[in-house]
Amino acid sequence: MEGFISVVKSVNDAVNGFVWGLPMLILLVGTGILMTALTGFFQVKYLPHWMRGTIGGIIKDKHVTAHTDKEDTQISQFQSLCTALAATIGTGNIAGVAAAIASGGPGAIFWMWIVAFFGMMTNFSENVLGIYYRRRNEKDEWCGGAMYYLRDGLGAKKGCRQIGAVLAVLFSIFCVIASFGIGNMGQINSIAINMNSAFGIPTIVTGIILMILAGLVIVGGLKRIAAVTERLVPFMAVIYLIGAIIVCAVNIGQVGAVFTSIIKGAFGLRAVGGGIVGSGVAMAVQWGMKRGVFSNEAGLGSSVMVHSSSNVREPVIQGMWGIFEVFADTIVVCTLTAFAVLSSGLVDLDTGEVLSESVSTALVADAFSTVFGGFGSAFIAIAILFFAFSTVLGWSQYGSRGFEYLFGTKSIKFYQIIFVLFIVVGATMDLSLAWDLSDTFNGMMAIPNLIGVLALSGTVVKITKNYVDRKIRGRDVKPMLSAHDNIQKIHEEEITS
Repeated sequence: MEGFISVVKSVNDAVNGFVWGLPMLILLVGTGILMTALTGFFQVKYLPHWMRGTIGGIIKDKHVTAHTDKEDTQISQFQSLCTALAATIGTGNIAGVAAAIASGGPGAIFWMWIVAFFGMMTNFSENVLGIYYRRRNEKDEWCGGAMYYLRDGLGAKKGCRQIGAVLAVLFSIFCVIASFGIGNMGQINSIAINMNSAFGIPTIVTGIILMILAGLVIVGGLKRIAAVTERLVPFMAVIYLIGAIIVCAVNIGQVGAVFTSIIKGAFGLRAVGGGIVGSGVAMAVQWGMKRGVFSNEAGLGSSVMVHSSSNVREPVIQGMWGIFEVFADTIVVCTLTAFAVLSSGLVDLDTGEVLSESVSTALVADAFSTVFGGFGSAFIAIAILFFAFSTVLGWSQYGSRGFEYLFGTKSIKFYQIIFVLFIVVGATMDLSLAWDLSDTFNGMMAIPNLIGVLALSGTVVKITKNYVDRKIRGRDVKPMLSAHDNIQKIHEEEITS
């Protein structure tokens, strides 16, 4: 068994190095930069508008949070956000941030912010395309995602029909595999190890309990998952944020030094181990970008699969929820985690050296323990439990959509059963292997998705301009709401011809 794991690690390291090399990071961030430029810095220019439509809508607009009828297969805007955040707010916000600091230094946080800023518009574009190209399945559920805009969007371009179809299949395959890594085993493993460390609960026991709980939710489909996540996500996020804010408040005198350390580390202006400044910057960039993507998933094409199930008709409205999703996940949650760790005295702010022997989640637990004492470790273990378990629920839906695209609607139950059984596997497997596999298939998902976003960037711009003209500038123009009718007409013509 050890020999097999060693071979898997070797192969995965080689693939991971290729997937997360410089070209991939350029493609990932470059797509965000391009969409930001093409939409006229939408996330900045229309900040008040998308804030009113998202967080403002949750507070004031009952249509945002109102549940759909029991017979209705759609979910509300707020449920779609919570299900997407359930998948993104996971171990990446705790263990991932700590790993970025430990491996890339405080400067990695700056590059995490950069990825998030431009990633807002990547996520925006994915959601716009997801709503625009979505379609109904046999159960009358909305199905959307990269596989559909690759097949029906990219595939509709002259000479691109085959490549669109192939990329759609590849994305679906990578999505299904990734759901077992980032969305299952990596998350469950973190829960099991932390529950064992904090409370002495055997990993196999944790795995079995979580398998049962997850099974009860997942087999109920999207409506049940959404019903659970809309209650779980706000609760877990608020409790964790309060804890992190308290840690930062206690160490408020270190905030200036933390900012300075982050900026200096990002550009190699601080001392670096061995004196290799260029190497230090490279590590900060790589780890900041990698962990940023792992955390908010912008560019993977994952959350669009649940956003597309929303009862929204306007593609841009769901696109704005995508902006808010990245903002909440990385700019808010990840930043507070980073400041809690960096202000705690566990990291030398001059050199970036981690002074604690702890790594990953344990480093965050140590930071919280400097304020909360022994309760700090228990707090982080419980936070990981909620964060990671909610991620499992969210990613089960992503994997279901990928599996459905490949094998049809009737095959979903089979996928759900296998997914739930793998929870026990995740609880007992090697942690480093689980994380490495997650990174690899994250990157492989991103490639076909980003090709689709880039190829259809003109469509995103047209839909966005159409929305701005109608809703912000008050012009009387015909709305661009869905390509479904045109796609259906083309398919019917192909069948009859």
